[in-house]
Amino acid sequence: MSNSTTEPVQPLSTEQLSATTLLRFATAGSVDDGKSTLVGRLLHDSKSVLTDQLEAVERVSASRGAEAPDLALLTDGLRAEREQGITIDVAYRYFATARRRFILADTPGHVQYTRNMVTGASTADLAVVLVDARNGVIEQTRRHAAVAALLRVPHVVLAVNKMDLVSYEESVFARIAEEFTAYASELGVPEITAIPISALAGDNVVEPSSNMDWYGGPTVLEHLETVPVSHDLTSCHARLPVQYVIRPQTAEHPDYRGYAGQIAAGTFRVGEPVTVLPSGRTSKVAGIDLLGKAVDVAWTPQSITLLLEDDIDISRGDLIVPSGDVPKATQDIEATVCHVADTALAVGQRVLLKHTTRTVKAIVKEIPSRLTLDDLSQHREPGQLVANDIGRVLVRTAEPLALDEYADSRRTGSFLLIDPADGTTLAAGMVGAAFAASADAAVEAEAPADGSDDGWDF
Repeated sequence: MSNSTTEPVQPLSTEQLSATTLLRFATAGSVDDGKSTLVGRLLHDSKSVLTDQLEAVERVSASRGAEAPDLALLTDGLRAEREQGITIDVAYRYFATARRRFILADTPGHVQYTRNMVTGASTADLAVVLVDARNGVIEQTRRHAAVAALLRVPHVVLAVNKMDLVSYEESVFARIAEEFTAYASELGVPEITAIPISALAGDNVVEPSSNMDWYGGPTVLEHLETVPVSHDLTSCHARLPVQYVIRPQTAEHPDYRGYAGQIAAGTFRVGEPVTVLPSGRTSKVAGIDLLGKAVDVAWTPQSITLLLEDDIDISRGDLIVPSGDVPKATQDIEATVCHVADTALAVGQRVLLKHTTRTVKAIVKEIPSRLTLDDLSQHREPGQLVANDIGRVLVRTAEPLALDEYADSRRTGSFLLIDPADGTTLAAGMVGAAFAASADAAVEAEAPADGSDDGWDF
């Protein structure tokens, strides 16, 4: 029987859910920094854990001789994770409070699984980076901050954990917060919030801590509930990758021709002039079907069917864009990639490049440099990238592609490199500059005039 006094979870009503915003966030931290415990505490104290889940955790914890439930077991679901006490794969959790809905990606902390953090943080609006207060900022902490900067995550939370093991000393927290903030700011992270916590004891996770009265900022949950999530649809480049051409040719719809897909960015309106890429043919939006109903306007990330005034040869992989905002097509793509496969990526290698719904043949022409994330130094002309490496590549595609800069659009500025032999994903790529302009400028200013191998200058 459960000894817990936790009240049963009361699901939010449909009306409550529709009135709340959605925050996607990822957690990252080194091994044993307490990341899974933080996630478990967040779910437990926000009453987002079902009774049977909590009872199962209590049973496993008791069988191991633990006096209290091991909340890390709420997220470490793989048998290997529980046996080793580490997170291996990305674990997604969905929960909601009265103020906001959340999609949480709990990513691994071990250096061997850095590539899994790229997966979890690629769509995140916020990243929580954990640091053990006893160890401070270490190499893996800097690596996680750099990955968050590369992926243009707009908000980063530094959670200084295990404050109970350093007697809740303010000076310890202040030193770590200052060091991390300086490093992350140099990378171009736009917003950094530092919070002192004890995930095991629950200090400043959901409820304010009486042990740290010197801290006057928000708890982790309060910050997650109130951090601004900007989805300015009007400022995005409108892009519709075509997934499927709908042509029923029935008696009811003899002339219907629609182009279905999920809007990758921006807004489409009826009557708007559009251009189809790569052909360059133009037309106007004659109609928009959304969930079986005709609408006048649609925006990301809605899945729609677009109808055009003219019959144009359009197929899967084509891109529909506003005629006044047509991206430049190119066959030479310079990008930053994170290598995620166990096999290496080498100069001269033939690959497939998948951009939105289009896949084309390509060849790796150059690998100008490989980035060392702990100190931002680079290794020139490494010749190849191996698992977890991050580097700059120049890829030549067999056909022109219309890509945006990753800084402008995370959806249409990203791509995958795939092994044509077996379909294995080799690398995840981000088009354009590696870091934000402020970071690039700062590193360039520090680069030696003799062009030696220091700094981040391509």
